Amino acid sequence: MTAVRLEHPAAPPRLVAVESRPSIDIAAAEDAVTDLLVALGHDPANEHLVDTPRRVAHAFAELLTPRAFDLTTFPNDEGYDELVLARGIPIRSVCEHHLLPFVGVAHVGYLPGERILGLSKLARVVELFAHGTQVQERLTKQIADWLTTHLQPEGVGVVIEAEHLCMTLRGVQAVGATTVTSTLTGTLRDDARSRAEFFTLAGLNN
Repeated sequence: MTAVRLEHPAAPPRLVAVESRPSIDIAAAEDAVTDLLVALGHDPANEHLVDTPRRVAHAFAELLTPRAFDLTTFPNDEGYDELVLARGIPIRSVCEHHLLPFVGVAHVGYLPGERILGLSKLARVVELFAHGTQVQERLTKQIADWLTTHLQPEGVGVVIEAEHLCMTLRGVQAVGATTVTSTLTGTLRDDARSRAEFFTLAGLNN
């Protein structure tokens, strides 16, 4: 679950976003990788593999641990009511079914309400949910729901385009295939013109 802490109740909203997840036991992860290598018929004492358990454990710890950040918002003094969209935000996550990465981009937009969001924070919110074991459908909705709850805009749109290595490297081996998911809320869901504008600016109507 995501926790958001209000730092100074008397000041303009300053929210710190953190993700409550189980702590990572690096030593246990290294032992597990060693056991996996043995189970797969490899000798972990081999000179080429001797440091692999450490590398793998730290790589997964990095992939599964999001960074806390300040959710910086500002008053919408000018009453800006058009779409704000960050396109091509890089995503890297881990498929929870095969523990293989999926990588791609997210397009995240919103129609401002009373406050606007620091632009870099859209990428931070994407990272917050992408760094973990995931499925793309859930990831897409989590980003949209979080922004809807904590920014209270008139609408939110999220599109993710990603390549899943569990689909391209194994099984069907559909090299080059990408998966596209979307979630829309508020006006971006209910108003056809706003919805079309979002998909056009996200580059999906070309």
